[in-house]
Amino acid sequence: MAGVAATAREREVSTSCSMCREGVCVIHGPVVDRREIAVFIVSGLLLLFGIIAVYTTTWTLAGALLLLVAAVVSGRDVLKTAIISLIEFRFSIAVLISIAAAGAFLIGNPAEGATVLYLYAIAEFLEEYAAGRAERSIASLLQLAPQTARVRRDGAEVTVGVEEVGVGEIVIVRPGDAIPLDGVVVAGGSSVDQAAITGESVPVAKGAGDAVYAGTQCIEGYLEVRVTKPVKESTIARVAALVEEAQAHPSPTETFIERFSRYYTPAVIFIAVVLTIVPPVALGVPFLDAFYRALVLLVIACPCALAISTPVSMVSGITTAAHNGVLIKGRDALEAVGRARVIVFDKTGTLTTGRFEVEDVVGFGVPAEEVLSIAASLESRSGHPIAEAILRRAEKEGLVLHEVDEFVSTAGKGVQGRIGGRVYTVGNSAPSAGEDTVEWRSVYERLEADGKTVVLVGTVSGVIGLIALSDVIKEDAQATVAALRARGIRTVMLTGDNERVGEAVARRIGIDECYAGLLPEEKVTMVERLMERYGIVVMVGDGVNDAPALARANVGVAMGAMGSDVAIEAADIVVMEDEVSRVAYLVSLSEKTVSVVRQNVTSAVVVKLGIAALAILGLVSLWVAVAVGDMGLSLVVIANALRIGRPGVDNPL
Repeated sequence: MAGVAATAREREVSTSCSMCREGVCVIHGPVVDRREIAVFIVSGLLLLFGIIAVYTTTWTLAGALLLLVAAVVSGRDVLKTAIISLIEFRFSIAVLISIAAAGAFLIGNPAEGATVLYLYAIAEFLEEYAAGRAERSIASLLQLAPQTARVRRDGAEVTVGVEEVGVGEIVIVRPGDAIPLDGVVVAGGSSVDQAAITGESVPVAKGAGDAVYAGTQCIEGYLEVRVTKPVKESTIARVAALVEEAQAHPSPTETFIERFSRYYTPAVIFIAVVLTIVPPVALGVPFLDAFYRALVLLVIACPCALAISTPVSMVSGITTAAHNGVLIKGRDALEAVGRARVIVFDKTGTLTTGRFEVEDVVGFGVPAEEVLSIAASLESRSGHPIAEAILRRAEKEGLVLHEVDEFVSTAGKGVQGRIGGRVYTVGNSAPSAGEDTVEWRSVYERLEADGKTVVLVGTVSGVIGLIALSDVIKEDAQATVAALRARGIRTVMLTGDNERVGEAVARRIGIDECYAGLLPEEKVTMVERLMERYGIVVMVGDGVNDAPALARANVGVAMGAMGSDVAIEAADIVVMEDEVSRVAYLVSLSEKTVSVVRQNVTSAVVVKLGIAALAILGLVSLWVAVAVGDMGLSLVVIANALRIGRPGVDNPL
């Protein structure tokens, strides 16, 4: 059926598109072709009048002619495909249907022959409609980005097509406008709805220096945006391209079913021939009865529902994920995530924010506030991430900074300066030992045992205080790991940090296994070992530093990759927003998609085998076989697959 549907879609695609941007014309046509609907109405009326004429009047010949016309009109694509297949010596699904319909006419059952082609054509149309709906979900992403932009040129505002806007130009975005192109805010401020890209439900505040993306909505305020990418390279265009690419990349289940179908159809035709010959010869069954049963078997054996059960489910899952800020680059990746029993996480930037924050300030003989004030005063001259964290904490507590003289910064050790006539140091090494050595060292070891980075503040005579910092764990990290454990999935953390820090973070989050002190190539080796031990391994990282491990794992998931070309290229799945909880959502979506595939395949096989058995016994008519075992079953499969895209596949946290 899929091949016939493709023929119909080719007609639609070949037309020019008034909305088209390069590369997306295939998805801008109407979902429903009105000409097809008109054909079904006309052929349906011909079918109805033909049945009335054959069974309720003496105009049998006229009725048979009406039924023949109805069959040819409604089944023209099926018959054309069948003829081409036979010429090329390929036994497609269309061949089965055409043989069954022609056989029905030959044995004096024109009503059933016409009904077979008519119902099959409707089922084919509905499959095409389902595929069209999935493709339009990609088009809906692209249509969020406006076709024109207000650009500042020569001191004036002009409205031009987005394809005419160059990189570096300034576009004007007013309240309620959709941002036309990717860029950086240079003036103004606003809340921006980024749901189209990230799946976030809450608008994000944007100001000068912040990145914004085509297709996102300016809720309030005014923005001036410097364009950083042309329309063809915008984030939303890449999203659509990746989703479309993923739809063309079959999963293992799909590949198996396609391979199976190539051998299945000739086998069915052979069985039908045997069913036509053996019963009359061996059992004395009338030839016409045996031939009719064989025709019914041909119809019910059409693997339409089986053939579409996997692709329509996978496409539904991929497009649902895209609308929730998760890009899946292949159906095989979506299927593999649901089968994985272990997920590997990088630490920095994935489970943690990658930003230091001060957690403890301890003073020895001086108030903790004074320790923090001295450290912040010295660190105000430094640009180190630890210095930035200390300054943020001092600002948060409203501390006044001191004037610093004779400032010296020593790479790898720390900073030194004179405050109020006294020299202070801030760094990772202690000044000359004093009477306080035992006291501060025990506190130092306790804080370090908790996986914190400890900075010493002192004078030339000894340590006066300690500041403990840590890479902040993401708010949703612990809940994500707990949700994965509830699904029977083991979690592993790989980090380049030292073992003490790694173990402390893993313990706080609830990670099952932790491997620390790893270089990038060692992470690849560890992923390979985990694959040998557990089978399918999903690796979650930032998409840049972890690119080798992401590429080596069965499935690589890049976190927080909005606007990052490197991350999108490196991974099989891209989480656009920096939320680790999307990994739990991805697992939930994958498991549901795989479950729907299994439901569809099982129902298709069970129903068809049951009706086939009845057909061999002569207990099922030709039109019932089409209406229930083919069209009806295909409808059930399609409806079940589209259920994936409805509300309800939410983040399990």
